[in-house]
Amino acid sequence: MDTHLFNDSELIRLYAQGNERALNTLINRHNQRLSSFIYSKVGDREITEDIFQDTFIKVIRTLKRGAYNEEGKFLPWVMRIAHNLIIDYFRKSSRMPYFEGTSNFDVFSIISDERLNAEGQLIKDQINVDLGVLIDELPEDQQQVLNMRIFKDMSFKEISENTGVSINTALGRMRYALINLRKIIEEHDIVLTN
Repeated sequence: MDTHLFNDSELIRLYAQGNERALNTLINRHNQRLSSFIYSKVGDREITEDIFQDTFIKVIRTLKRGAYNEEGKFLPWVMRIAHNLIIDYFRKSSRMPYFEGTSNFDVFSIISDERLNAEGQLIKDQINVDLGVLIDELPEDQQQVLNMRIFKDMSFKEISENTGVSINTALGRMRYALINLRKIIEEHDIVLTN
């Protein structure tokens, strides 16, 4: 049986029925994207590999318990697990520095909120990843206008010129893209907060 022909949901079902190759296909299918995501946050190949392995250990345990719920897509769920493990890594690795005790020691001189900023950035990055996955579910013409407007900060006049449609058509596509995004978010009960 060639497991590469199956989608993620079918592979999960096959793995639950005991087909180990189905899990191998899932891991290989999402290896590059997940590894790149982890590496972009931690900047170290060994740590990336550790977090990648820990992510799939959690995935395997959840699948074996039958606790995976097919509410959303497999990849966003795996990315969320990896994201949480990255935050755990940063929490564990931020050790308090050692300082010689002096009479004028000031605890506030060593306390900073860098970890909070790093965590805030990770949360923001995860929201962008989740939003990107949601945008991928839109029709192509709506994706195009949304990406140009939000991520490339183009005016509707520029969008019109680049796509060869009228400004009103570009505005309409943007409106429908936002309406459809809201529907997807509500259907999957997704919370995008920062």
